[in-house]
Amino acid sequence: MRDLIPRYARRPLVLMLLYNCCVYWLTRSLTAGAVHHDLTVGLDRAIPFAPPFIIIYILAYVQWVAGYIVIARDSPERCFRVISGEMLTKTACLLFFLFLPTVMTRPEVTGTDIFSRITGLIYALDSPDNLFPSIHCVESWICFRGILGAKTAGRWYKLSMLVFSLLVFASTLLVKQHVFVDVISGVALAELGQRLARRFDTGRIFQRSGAGRGRTVS
Repeated sequence: MRDLIPRYARRPLVLMLLYNCCVYWLTRSLTAGAVHHDLTVGLDRAIPFAPPFIIIYILAYVQWVAGYIVIARDSPERCFRVISGEMLTKTACLLFFLFLPTVMTRPEVTGTDIFSRITGLIYALDSPDNLFPSIHCVESWICFRGILGAKTAGRWYKLSMLVFSLLVFASTLLVKQHVFVDVISGVALAELGQRLARRFDTGRIFQRSGAGRGRTVS
């Protein structure tokens, strides 16, 4: 990993990961006894349940790892800006998770094929709350959005990130892990976070704090 992740990016990436864990897991414990809202609409009920898309849903984690490594390696400026924008978005997520707790009713998994079994396992491990906005959609969009304009990433990489992000959006709906408004809000907040980071140059926080100290790859 030392060869993959530049030294200047290591602390910001760790801080981002720790903040993500706090936002997602801590809010669950804080809202355990709160009223949760179901944002399901007619469109969500019309979308079929398609367990094979659970593979795309899981592979999203691979996309995020690869995406943030590419972003980190591009330049300190892009790395700091994208990560600070991601953390701005996660702050918005934290507020929604706390003040608008959400829940959804997932279908019963009755199939015995491998995709259904994996979906059932995911259901058992991941309770259907903290849905609005979708973290899956937030991270996938940032991995695509964060590398636009970078000269170190080719056109095919950027296109593949876009296509896979769209597949991730679809997978969250087709495996019934999210509803439509979760997807839209996730993309909107991810985009807003990146725009704010660029507008106010929030990446400077890492430079001033010394969290991004060091510019070499090794």
